[in-house]
Amino acid sequence: MGEQVNIQALFGLGNPGKEYAMTRHNVGFQVLDRLAETLGISLQQRKFRANWGTGVFEGRKIFLFEPLTFMNRSGEVVAEVLKYFAISVDRMLVIHDDLDLPLGRMRLVSRGGAGGHRGVASIIQHLGRQDFSRMKLGIGRPGRGEAVESYVLQAPYPDEAPLFQEMVRRGVDAVQVALCVGLDAAMNRFNRHEPQV
Repeated sequence: MGEQVNIQALFGLGNPGKEYAMTRHNVGFQVLDRLAETLGISLQQRKFRANWGTGVFEGRKIFLFEPLTFMNRSGEVVAEVLKYFAISVDRMLVIHDDLDLPLGRMRLVSRGGAGGHRGVASIIQHLGRQDFSRMKLGIGRPGRGEAVESYVLQAPYPDEAPLFQEMVRRGVDAVQVALCVGLDAAMNRFNRHEPQV
């Protein structure tokens, strides 16, 4: 068992623009927005193509980023800011939606492929590696005949909205646990947790 590596940079994935703000695909932004509010960190656009800010958590500096390049070019911003701030890939956590997880399920993983997610695919492409930590937030598959492309760009069905918001809240909790005691401990605690329906 190696030494615990502290997470320093958090990347929430989504699409810029008010029309996308509350959609399933933007759950990464939603978690990061709520985390920033909880920690008193202001996210603003400056220098990079991202809303971002810094703060102190448990006595160390952390960075929060929301790339504004649209989802399929997220990797451009991730690579740029990691290089600029000299943050190693093993110190970042990417937060994104996942079609293959049922709504409300959350999984923390330390590596893996893109699984069809264009934002994650872009990050893998620009970093040239896929061994980086992610928090996958389950949005489930279309249940009412929609194409996947339109499903992810819609808000949750009204009857699913409470569970979706509960997942966002638990996502914020899980990020704080990961920051506090490490990714492995957060995995053990949150990957086993079944959402309350």
